[in-house]
Order: sequence, then C-alpha cells, then structure tokens
Amino acid sequence: MPSMRQGRQGAVLVVDDEEIMREILETLLTREGYEVRVASSGAEGLELARALPFDAAIVDIMMPGLDGIATLDELKRIDEDLAVLIITAYGSIESAISAMKGGAFDYVTKPFKNEEVLVVVRNAMERRRLVNENRNLRQNIQERYHKFANIIGKSPRMRQVFDLIIQAAPSRSTILIQGESGTGKELVARAIHTNSSRSDKSFVTVNSGNLPPDLLESTLFGHVKGAFTGAVYPKKGMFDLADRGSIFFDEIGNVPLETQAKLLRVIQERDFMRLGGMDTIKVDVRIIAATNVDLRHMMDEGKFREDLFYRLHVISIQLPPLKDRKDDIPLLVQHFLVKYGDENRKVDLELTPEALDLLTEYDWPGNVRELENVIERAVVLTSGPRIGVELIPEHVRRAPSFSVPQFVVPPEGISFKDVITDFEKRLIESTLEVAGGVQKKAAELLHIKPTTLNEMIKRYDIRPRRTRRHGNGDLVAPPTRETPTEI
Repeated sequence: MPSMRQGRQGAVLVVDDEEIMREILETLLTREGYEVRVASSGAEGLELARALPFDAAIVDIMMPGLDGIATLDELKRIDEDLAVLIITAYGSIESAISAMKGGAFDYVTKPFKNEEVLVVVRNAMERRRLVNENRNLRQNIQERYHKFANIIGKSPRMRQVFDLIIQAAPSRSTILIQGESGTGKELVARAIHTNSSRSDKSFVTVNSGNLPPDLLESTLFGHVKGAFTGAVYPKKGMFDLADRGSIFFDEIGNVPLETQAKLLRVIQERDFMRLGGMDTIKVDVRIIAATNVDLRHMMDEGKFREDLFYRLHVISIQLPPLKDRKDDIPLLVQHFLVKYGDENRKVDLELTPEALDLLTEYDWPGNVRELENVIERAVVLTSGPRIGVELIPEHVRRAPSFSVPQFVVPPEGISFKDVITDFEKRLIESTLEVAGGVQKKAAELLHIKPTTLNEMIKRYDIRPRRTRRHGNGDLVAPPTRETPTEI
C-alpha cells in the first residue's frame, strides 16, 4: 500500500468519547487512504482542529462535557468550510436534524454500515475540493485583476476590457482607447502601463487639445535655444521624460494636423527632432492614445491623418458607457462611498434601496465621472450613515423613464412619419408627467426650449392628465387649457 503522504485522500478528524468507535473509524478511513486524527472529547477535537488543517470531521453527537452540537459550532468557527459529519443514535434523529441546520454536512445513525460512512466521507471530500477550487479561482481572478484597483467592474463587458489589457500590456504595440467622456480612459491607460515591463518607468500624460501647435510641439519634443521668441534656454520635452516608459495622449483627436505628422514619425522611426533643432534624438516610448470622437469620421473630413490613425489603431480597446454596464453601479457606488467617506471622516455609509434604484435606472450621460460626482455630493451633504433619495440630484430623480416602442412592420409597410409622431407624443406625455405638468421643467429634461415644447404640445393636442399626486404626496389639479401650464 502506498505511504500515507503519497496516497493522501484528505485529512479527517474523528471526535468520539467511545474508544471502540474511534478505533473502528480510524481503521476504516485509514484503509481508504485518509489521514486520520482521533480525539476522545470535543475539547480535544477543537485543540487538534486549531493546530492542524482538516478536510472533514466526524463528530459523535452524544458526548459528556462539550457535546456534538457545541463542538460543531466551534469547528465551523475555526473553519467555516469544514465538512462536519454527525454520528447519532437512531432515537436522536431530531438532534441530527438540528445539527444539519447548524451547518453539519450530513449525518449517519448507529449502528452504521462501513460503506455508508465511506460514501458520506467521499461526498464531504468532493465538496471540500469544490470549495477549494472556487476559492482558488476567486483568488486567481483577484490576483489577475489586482493591478486594476481603480477600475471598478465585474460585468462581462469590463472583464473583456481587463482581459484585453492583460493581453496587450506586455507588448510594445501602440494602443487606442475609445469611449465616451467619463468612462475611465486614462485609468485604462495607466493599467496598461502598470501591467507592462515599463511599469517602473515614467507614465506621462499629454492633454492634447489645450495648447497651440508651436507650444504643443515644444511641450512634446522640447526646443533649442532661440527656437521661438522667449526660448532663452534649451528645454527637453515629454518624450524625453517618457523614454523607456509610456506616454498617454488624452483626446488624440485634438492634436493639430501639423503636429500629427511629427507624432507619426516618432511612432514609425522611434526618433524626433526638437523644435528649431536639427539633431535626431532616439527614444523608446510606448504610445497610448484615447479619444471620445469618431476618428474615422475626422479622417473623412480631413481633420485626422489616415496614416496616423492606422498606426494608432494597432490594438483598440472600446470602453462601454455606464448605461451598458449597469450591473457595475452598486460596486462603483460602494467604492465612491468609501473613498469620499474617508475624505470626509464619515464611516459605514450606505445608500437606501430606493436611492440605489434611482441610480441604477438613470442612464448616466456623464458616465462614471458623473456618478462619482453624485456620490461625492451625497457624502458631503449627508448627516447620517444612510443616504436617501433626498440627497440624489433632482435631474437624476426626475429623469424620464420610458421604453422605446417595438414596431412590427406589416407586409403593406408602415408610415415612418406616423411612427415618429406617435413616439414624440408619448415621450412628451411621459416627460410632462415626471415634471409634474410644468412645461419649463419638462423642456429642461428634454434639452429643448420651453417655446419649442409648447408648440409641440399644441401640435399634438396633448391634454393634461387627470388629478394626480404631487411628489410631496399632496393632491394637485393638473393645468387645463383654460389654465395654461407654467412655461
């Protein structure tokens, strides 16, 4: 028979005050390849459990001193995943059921058959194996994503982003990050740098659209003395600072065409010349660019170089807007509650379910940045640990909630104009209801002028709803055609 260490099937703790039962179970389990330790009392068993790791425990329910139920409770405190098997006399089934409710894995009754015990122990070992596998899987996921601490999300869309970062980061390839404003493009760029071999070097950010062309080129490439008025001393640029590191172009679409040509040279040749200079300077820089605009559309308009686009578009990462990953909103909310709670010395903050529902239903045109601002505001203004709907900004609370109608085109076709007219009418009705019948507020929600909304109400002959409850619970009469709605 193989040695216990080589053929180890798992470690089992046997706790029973009867010596004959301990011997029977020890012999039975040892023959099956399990590593067995025995204890004659609950206290002795707990001492062993604190000193050694076990996969399963077999505990007699009737013992003097610390009985089986109390021993079970303490064993689960020591290791909540420990599979505990209870042994009970036939007449004590009620106690066994109570033990199951207390966390026991299973039970057998005396007198038991050897195979019955072995089957239950095998099942316990399989459960332990699955628990360990799941824990290891979670740990691997956490280790894999541990460098993305500031990028919050577990939705399928964000896991795709994480996986793409992990795959792309070790390479030298240029990366283009695309996404709406506020989706976290710079955080992704930093994660790429952090997960690359350049992580111990500089990560330099360039705000592409804030400077005129000459000053932008001087900022990027540096200049020689006398390159322009005021260039009294030579100066190194951001590419010098980013050498052997990464440089991040935020909103690359704002870079002027003349600077785009010089940027293309750096990507292709890995060198550049300072503004006003003639010497070529070699650099090893990883370029990461981000944009919230359609660069292909800019190419068609002649505002962005086609050759630069394809040099940047080696690897593309598309960040989803927050409205497309609403499963992540509770995680983001908790992250920002902790962040701004710490800053404002407020602990154990939480949103009421109603407030969280409001945040989940809202479409967040400003994406994660807008959500962060909303939570920061709520944390600053709250006087207690629970944040309710009253601390959610009005534009979030009053956002119209409606669904886009689904149309089935009949064989004879459908009038596009009629469909649009019907949709506009229903949208205005829904928004007026949310705005409490106040046209000025409804116009703000729809981002149109009050006069435009008033004309559309007249055109579609939209009549006010019947008396309804106001937001504060009071009954209010809606405006009538004789009593015009407030504009």
